[in-house]
Amino acid sequence: MRRAPLPENPVKPVLALCCALLLVPSALAAETLKYVALVDGGKKAGEQTVTTGDDGVTRVDFIFKDNGRGPELKEEYQLAADGTFQRYQVKGVSTFGAPVDETFTRDGDMGRWKSTSDAGTHTFTDTALYTPLGGTPATTSVALAALARRPDGKLPLVPSGTLTQRRLASMDISSGSQSRTVDLVALTGIGFTPSFVWVTREAQPRMFAYIYPGFLQLIEDGWQGTANTLEARQKIAEREALVALQQRLAHPLPGTTLIRNARVFDSEKAVLGGPSDVVVRDGRIVSVSPAGQAEVDAQQVVDAGNRVLLPGLYDMHVHASSWEGGLHLAAGVTSARDMGNDNATLQQLMAEEKAGTLMHPRVIPAGYIEGQSPHSSQGGFVVKDLAGAKQAIDWYADHGYPQIKIYNSFPKEILRDTTAYAHQRGIRVSGHVPAFMRAQDVVEQGYDEIQHINQVMLNFFVTPETDTRTLARFYLVADRTDGLDFDSKPVQDFIGELAKKQVVIDPTLATFEFLHQREGQLSPIVADVADHLPPDVQRSRRAAELDIPDDATGARYKRSFDKLVDFTGRMYRAGVPLVAGTDELPGFTLQRELELYVQAGLTPAQVLQVATWNGAKYSRTLDEAGSIGPGKRADLVLVDGDPTVDIADVRKLALVIKGGQAYYPAEIHEALGIAPFAAPVKVQPAR
Repeated sequence: MRRAPLPENPVKPVLALCCALLLVPSALAAETLKYVALVDGGKKAGEQTVTTGDDGVTRVDFIFKDNGRGPELKEEYQLAADGTFQRYQVKGVSTFGAPVDETFTRDGDMGRWKSTSDAGTHTFTDTALYTPLGGTPATTSVALAALARRPDGKLPLVPSGTLTQRRLASMDISSGSQSRTVDLVALTGIGFTPSFVWVTREAQPRMFAYIYPGFLQLIEDGWQGTANTLEARQKIAEREALVALQQRLAHPLPGTTLIRNARVFDSEKAVLGGPSDVVVRDGRIVSVSPAGQAEVDAQQVVDAGNRVLLPGLYDMHVHASSWEGGLHLAAGVTSARDMGNDNATLQQLMAEEKAGTLMHPRVIPAGYIEGQSPHSSQGGFVVKDLAGAKQAIDWYADHGYPQIKIYNSFPKEILRDTTAYAHQRGIRVSGHVPAFMRAQDVVEQGYDEIQHINQVMLNFFVTPETDTRTLARFYLVADRTDGLDFDSKPVQDFIGELAKKQVVIDPTLATFEFLHQREGQLSPIVADVADHLPPDVQRSRRAAELDIPDDATGARYKRSFDKLVDFTGRMYRAGVPLVAGTDELPGFTLQRELELYVQAGLTPAQVLQVATWNGAKYSRTLDEAGSIGPGKRADLVLVDGDPTVDIADVRKLALVIKGGQAYYPAEIHEALGIAPFAAPVKVQPAR
């Protein structure tokens, strides 16, 4: 749970990283320590106050609000002699309003915990730290101080895992008359990737700052002026680590590669062909011919063994982050459309991907434009009038962006002229439906595409007074879709208008399964693959995000979600174009998204067409990708199964080729702590 704006279901953006990956503040001696949370270049979005009393109890107040949502938490804990939790509790509400109520106590060698989604016990044989499921960013300091006591540099965690740290950089900083030295450390052992924290240099170290480049700066109060300097240094350190990861997991394909005996999926026609040979040279497809007929002097060979060869998949709704590339590529995603980010951060990421130093899909950028308001998200450009909107569009057009994304607080009075100007500059227009408007209004005023199924469905529920910048944009859909008659004239007329104007819909259905997920239930995104995931990830995915107070509400929300799936199928059958996007956990969410399209009534082959051909068509990259044919980029996915029959087989990837480099999904997954789904088919030297 990111960048500019947080995704609609931010499990991997900032608060997930702060609250699940990090742990937080330490045993201070009768003092109060304050942190401020800055987003998008300096806008205050929250604060954390950590007070340690003479009684040894630390009390934390934490609030974070951005884009109309965020947690409010009160935390209290006391430490044992070894610096780990003796007693811990946190109460409040989560990002989307679900109740948070979690406790841990240790009595001798027995520890017990209980949250709204799980409970358990642990028998202690040595030092081990309980990791809160719904805690504040104040427990990192506890972890850091406990780690400092461990001679082996490893801290066992409860319920599972081991936390380690590695120092990456140090900086001398000053603020007024104060000066200090802080260290950047990488914490590993929770989640899929490292978490980076700036740490004080003292006998009992604590978190000084947590920075998510391009989005969040959580830093001790009084030191805000140093945050940008720390962020710049952190970017360098992260880049060095990412380059090393790419060098380890990417396998160059110099010269010519022959892929023998592969069944090639024709994404334009949505049909699976017979066995073929595909020749790739210098990152491009040279030829596709019947198996055994390719005459080529190849440097390396892939024996596909009659497996299915797909074009590289598209994830059409991401908020790109450098550390997510492995999860994307291991799922066959070779192209990803960024739907809102800090412009400078995204430009750097795109440059590193193009240079081959970053393990990441190709990025198709959508320029983010928001309007000024107390609710506005500050990524991209934030405008107040038509002149500002035109200036933003000019910047995006001059930088090669094929489309813009309009966000929740955009001034509705200038929407029509904005879309017209974007079209004049040759740019597609997509986005959320601005507050106090309906989807049919933005369609009439020139949108080419709408993001998220909830933004579409709100068309039938909002009034001119409904402020959809609040959590109402989720709860209205969960509460009222169940009662909506899809065969009614207003619904049918709206679907017909979408089809007539060929307005593309980016449903992100899988992301919205949080509308019905109950406490203790595994998120449907990972439910079918949970055994492959690290235990801490499984645990975090049992926490609900919406407040579902009783069984009757839960059943209604589930029926509403099922109707969202049905509505997506109805749109498709009416001729409304779909693209497959996620806005959630990379890789696994796209796989779940494709399964939901099958549930909506599409055939598996049609679903694969949506994830390949449609992705390329509506990102304006069809000349380069989206299908397998001579002249196209060699973005290819080899599947150890037949996803045209069973869409779940899309998880069984044996090889991914992105241009001139090969990746083995099993190898990437193992590096991220994930049990592989299929044995790799490796590139072999030609004999």
